[in-house]
Parts: sequence; structure tokens; C-alpha cells
Amino acid sequence: MRCAPLITVLVLLLSGCSVVSIDLTPRIRPLDETTVEGHGAAKIVMLDLSGVFEDDLPTFSLGTPAPRVPLIARVQEELRKAEKDDEVKALIVRINSPGGTITASDILHREIYEFKQRTKIPVIAAIMDVGASGGYYAALAADTIVATPTAITGSIGVVMLTVNAHGLMEKIGVAPLAIKSGAMKDAGSPFRPLTPEERAVFQGLIDDMFARFVKLIVQSRKISEERVRQFADGRIYTAQQALELGLIDKVAYLDQVVVMARKAAGVDEARVVVYHRPKEYAASIYAGAPVAQASGESALSQIAGTFGGLSGSGPRFMYLWWP
Repeated sequence: MRCAPLITVLVLLLSGCSVVSIDLTPRIRPLDETTVEGHGAAKIVMLDLSGVFEDDLPTFSLGTPAPRVPLIARVQEELRKAEKDDEVKALIVRINSPGGTITASDILHREIYEFKQRTKIPVIAAIMDVGASGGYYAALAADTIVATPTAITGSIGVVMLTVNAHGLMEKIGVAPLAIKSGAMKDAGSPFRPLTPEERAVFQGLIDDMFARFVKLIVQSRKISEERVRQFADGRIYTAQQALELGLIDKVAYLDQVVVMARKAAGVDEARVVVYHRPKEYAASIYAGAPVAQASGESALSQIAGTFGGLSGSGPRFMYLWWP
């Protein structure tokens, strides 16, 4: 027993004056690959795009979140992993999203399109519950777009989301003051109504962003611009209506999409694989996306995060279906 103090002193002497610190921050681990269906050497990668598209993580969360990877970073990481694997013969992009910011939607489209161009493998977009606005925008990067019979798509257009707290400020007797270099410097401020001139400026920006969306549909779906503008008024469509308009190629279930992918890849046998972090659920082709499901975070937190962005950074332009 008398040796215990001596051992303690010895340990302290050996450690000197250094401070021992333990980093308990959870680490984001590299992606694992799991086969969820089929067999054989050839692979079909299942990439998941779920939830509201943003180019960063939401600032609001319920509880203490697990380590997260922003959607765009995760998609890029998965596509790079698939690109390095010579056994990957096709890509299925499973979409369940109402869209999101125009930048996030555009980057996701670009990542998928450039992956397709570099690898020359078939890419099929599979719309599940919702593939609207920015969700449909991202789907346009695929060679083929398929929707489940009960899917909702469309909502082609742009919306600017902001908050007008002018009436509330008057009621509580608060008068904001903005000292600015020009009349338009605080355009879109939540503390005052838009002027007619400001509304015209924002409408011009929205029209330009909408024209980009329309052009992408014209190029991808081979539909005339005049025809696209006729049905691209922001409304949503059922899968059958979208098929009749030429927005999608087929109405089918996800297991049928897997068969289509095998056929497009020219292989009789192929394994469907998903990439995920260790210990995350990935048991079937219907398993939820890790980013969308991490820490039990719900759609409420995603929407609240978007509202948080509205209050913190002013107006946001969205390819978003938000009824």
C-alpha cells in the first residue's frame, strides 16, 4: 500500500508538466460499402438525396447531433468513391426531396452530371415520395428519370423566402435604423416592406434563375422552351401527369429501377451497394439516407434550420416546393 504514493509521484515526474487532454468529439469515419441486394462482381451504386437541399448543415437541431457531413460533401465523397471502383457499372440516384436552395440544387446536378460524363456509366434518377423543384432539378442530370406511382414532382420555378416583421416592430415600438450607401443596399430587409423598385429588382433575379431551370429541362428532356413554360408555373404533378408531359421516362417501383439499371449496364448480375458510415443502417434498397436520419433529426429541424437561415442572412432564393 505504501508503494501507491511513490507510483503516483513517478507518473507525475515522467509526464512532466504536460497537460493530458482527451478529445471526446465524435469522429466522422470513412465510408463503408454494403451490399443490400443481388450478387456478382458488378455493382450498382445507390446514392440517396433526401430532405431539403442546403449547401451546409442546418444551424438548428434537436438535442445533441451526431457528427454530420453536409449533403453536397457527402454526395461528392460517394461519387468519388464510386468513380474509383471499376466494378461500378451503374448509378441509381434515389430522390426524396422538395428541393432547397438554388445553389445546392445546382451543385448536386453538376456533381451527378459530371460523374456521368467522366465514367460513361448509366445514371437513373428514382423519385420516391417527392422529387419537386430542386429535387427534380437534380434529377435532370440522369440519363433516365423514373417516379414511383404515388410520387409528386414538378413545382418548377423559383421562390424568394424572407420575413416581413415590419408590423410586429411597430406594435412593440421598435424602429430599426439603416444607414446605407444606396437606396437598394438593404433591399429585402425584414424590418420594412419592399418598395415597388425593389420588388422589380428581385423579380428580375427570379426570372433569370427560372430561365436557367427552364433551359436545363429543354436540354435534358428535349422539350421546346415554349412548351416547358406552359406547364412550369410552379404547380406539382403526379407521376402519371409528369410522364404525359415528358418530365419523366417511366412510372415504376424501386426494385424495377434496379432491373432497369442492370439492363442499362449490360450485365445479367449485379450487386446493389450503398455507401454509409460505420454503424449506420443500410439493410435494403429502401434504407434511409444517413444524413437525413442522423441522430433522429426530423424534418422539423431541417425546416427550422432553413427559417434560421432566413432570419440570419436575409432573403434566400430557392428551387423549393413549400406548400
